[in-house]
Amino acid sequence: MRARIRDGDQRAFEELFDRYAKAVYNHAYRMTGDWSVADDVVSLTFLEAWRLRQRLAPDGGSLRPWLLVVATNVARNLRRARRRHEEVMVRVPRNDVVPDFAEELVGQIADKERLAELRTAIGGLRRHEQDVLLLCVGAGLDYAEAAEALGIPIGTLRSRLSRARKKLELAVTRRQIDGDRDTAVRSMQESTQ
Repeated sequence: MRARIRDGDQRAFEELFDRYAKAVYNHAYRMTGDWSVADDVVSLTFLEAWRLRQRLAPDGGSLRPWLLVVATNVARNLRRARRRHEEVMVRVPRNDVVPDFAEELVGQIADKERLAELRTAIGGLRRHEQDVLLLCVGAGLDYAEAAEALGIPIGTLRSRLSRARKKLELAVTRRQIDGDRDTAVRSMQESTQ
């Protein structure tokens, strides 16, 4: 399949898409927390994979790790572009904002908040720790696949993953304690008014 893709075989690329689009989508959603952005990441990932097909190593195993690394880079580029866009939009005069009534659904709000907290905690990790965490835990790659995709030894991957998990656990615990404390303070303030 690698040789066919490198040669520009459209059928092979269709097979690649059919086989891995769902895995790329799930990885993209875990990174972005937004269904729509995840769809964009999938589209751009396969466009980028087609563009980079000549760089694909002729030998190797599954193409899933390669696609997930491409998706990671695409998601980062989209995040950077969105941040730049938001910085420009801050400078543009605003009209009256129409509220988003979809946000009223309590379940969606809670899920979105939890995912945002988790993405914030993951964002506090070093980039190489984020990469191993997202590939091993988020995308379910085994150590060998993730190490090959990142071009690092398995031992290095394992130590990075261990550090990332510990830091993430500590960050989530801190956020829960801070949230509990904020809730208690608000409750006390409301009871004294």
